[in-house]
Amino acid sequence: MSKAFTRETDAADEDDEGGGLPPLPAGSKNYLTPAGYARLRAEWQQLMDVERPKIVEIVHWAASNGDRSENGDYLYGKKRLREIDRRIRFLTKRLEIAEVTDPSVHHGKDQVFFGATVRYADAEGETRCVTIMGIDEAEPLAGQVSWISPIARALLKAREGDVVKLHTPQGVQEIEVLEVTYPAPESVR
Repeated sequence: MSKAFTRETDAADEDDEGGGLPPLPAGSKNYLTPAGYARLRAEWQQLMDVERPKIVEIVHWAASNGDRSENGDYLYGKKRLREIDRRIRFLTKRLEIAEVTDPSVHHGKDQVFFGATVRYADAEGETRCVTIMGIDEAEPLAGQVSWISPIARALLKAREGDVVKLHTPQGVQEIEVLEVTYPAPESVR
């Protein structure tokens, strides 16, 4: 059979979940901060308006050069186009169910909600600080954790001074909430 009638595919093409992110809990919203939503929207816009048209143009040019079976520009371009389309589908789905939540509305409160930065101490007295963010925007290396992570689930709704139970693979640990902060609201001009 001619290659023209076969679907070029990679095993990863079937996976619409981008970047190895954990799936959202069934029926839940995709909670995001305003900045996180803006970043996802900007990435979607960049892919739609800049990258995808550029790759389509390259593929069109490469296809016009003749034999596609040994045309590296064509083959690479088609593969890159599939990657871009997969990411666009992923971002579209995540943005459709996005629930933008501004953590600054809780500024000055001592209870843990989405967007809180929490300083806590474990049983050994070691203190850590985490910020509870959306799945698509959390960066663990920057001290940000997803709201569905075990630490975030343990901390949500707790108040300063509360001792909560954190379920870990090593067993249950008790941690004490030392401080809860939120970003200050932006002044309206």
